[in-house]
Amino acid sequence: MTLPLTSAPPVAPPAPGHVFDWLDEAAALRADAGLTRRLRSRGAEDRVLDLAGNDYLGLTRHPAVTTAAGEAARRWGGGSTGSRLVTGTTALHTELEAELAEFCGVEAALVFSSGYTANLAALTALTDPDTLIVSDAYNHASLIDGCRLARADVHRAPHSDPAAVAEVLAGRQQQRALVVTDSVFSVDGDAAPLRGLSEAARAHGAALLVDDAHGLGVLGPGGRGALAAAGLAGAPDTVATVTLSKSLGSQGGAVLGPHRVIRHLTETARTFIFDTGLAPAAVG
Repeated sequence: MTLPLTSAPPVAPPAPGHVFDWLDEAAALRADAGLTRRLRSRGAEDRVLDLAGNDYLGLTRHPAVTTAAGEAARRWGGGSTGSRLVTGTTALHTELEAELAEFCGVEAALVFSSGYTANLAALTALTDPDTLIVSDAYNHASLIDGCRLARADVHRAPHSDPAAVAEVLAGRQQQRALVVTDSVFSVDGDAAPLRGLSEAARAHGAALLVDDAHGLGVLGPGGRGALAAAGLAGAPDTVATVTLSKSLGSQGGAVLGPHRVIRHLTETARTFIFDTGLAPAAVG
């Protein structure tokens, strides 16, 4: 005997004024867990000792930085006017990319509106369904989100453990692999074993992606970053992402690496193609 299929009665839609009631319930749960976040504005002349910001070298208010920002805004305007591939690339952008590449010892650089979008671009454009991503367990949220958006298989590796990374790579079935790590981890402040990770990646034909947001400007010879400190700057199998909003005292981000990597990102990375270019003041 076949019983007739039955379905649950449809849920009555909420009244127009109540469609977001669930947000209040979610806020109450966050408050109970001590996870409430609040914005606190600061004044331009507030006398405070800043132990929380990322202006590591104190360049944000340096006269050379603020003067260059003002001159760029007066010459090029308040915004870049469009996507980098349309009207959003000025002579300033290309000059900055050339200087970043030369300073960090890589073939090429590509500037983004933030370090976050640079990480999303690198992870989504340099992987596909036949790629294994091996990501450090303590990686920054932007790397985690990039892994989630990528169409690749993702393995969360133990923190700063090249041997564990090598073991995962040795057993992979995917054609390509990408090892992903911060250079300096933003929560604990410890440095990744970049040489060990590079050796593990190379031994198994994998590329290495390093988020050097907290290394550029403070590590390596002349502040050229963690890859330079590890002797990996300009390596053909290594890509770095950086932010311009920490040691460099401005705003934005960049991907640094071989010419063919930068060409690929220019043509395929959605957070580059469909995002407005970095504002001229920040570039300047």
